[in-house]
Amino acid sequence: QHSLFSAFSKFGPLYSVRAHRNAAVAGPGYYAIIKFYSAGDASRAQRACNGQRLFQKSPLKVCVCTKQKGFQRQVLALNSNKCQELANHYLGFNGWSSHIITLQNVSGFDGENEERGETLQKRSVKYLCAVEVTLPNHGVCTRGVALGEADVENSDDPLEFVTASRRVQKLAVGKALSSAFQKILLVVLENGKVAVEYNSTQEEVTDSLTEEELKGLVQVSELSLEQFGLEEEVLSDLSFDDELLSREILSN
Repeated sequence: QHSLFSAFSKFGPLYSVRAHRNAAVAGPGYYAIIKFYSAGDASRAQRACNGQRLFQKSPLKVCVCTKQKGFQRQVLALNSNKCQELANHYLGFNGWSSHIITLQNVSGFDGENEERGETLQKRSVKYLCAVEVTLPNHGVCTRGVALGEADVENSDDPLEFVTASRRVQKLAVGKALSSAFQKILLVVLENGKVAVEYNSTQEEVTDSLTEEELKGLVQVSELSLEQFGLEEEVLSDLSFDDELLSREILSN
């Protein structure tokens, strides 16, 4: 997989590389599925690598996949790590920035169920996050709002509660960042230049609110949780200031 990644990443950023052993009826050897973000990059890689000895003695047969089972109509949002990877590649590390507008603990809403006499076996931890992404060289600014949620098996254990809270905060931040990036269209031209457009079809009510209004969102708005159902985030790859998280947990 490392050799394949090194060979094909020269043609553009890769979404994933997977190598598998051939089926027993096909004889010894391997086959691989390489996913590019750009169809243009995939086509260039196929033309350049087909029939070539890239890192082994025998030539490779490379073709573009034209049939995908089960995913034709399903479009998933990229998680925040993939969004940042694309932004860094096409815009540069200094070509974009993001900041957290608000990160609020909204776990208290579960108290409504307790008032009605419903006993909750598990304590649910919920955080609502709003993130703003700015592309200064292109004059584009977008926002994303998302909810992170998890159940705490043993709510009486402070360590388990703090760990769950940190995990949920990372999840909320990652989903909000992903949501903000869904409103950005990167148009990659043949000459390598990149144009940026704002995707107005993904526009939400929160985009027109001020930062102060967003910070008071929980108190003034009733949000549908279904709108935050993005692709599951890879939490182990996220980074966040542990000290800031601890202060946020203690303050709530």
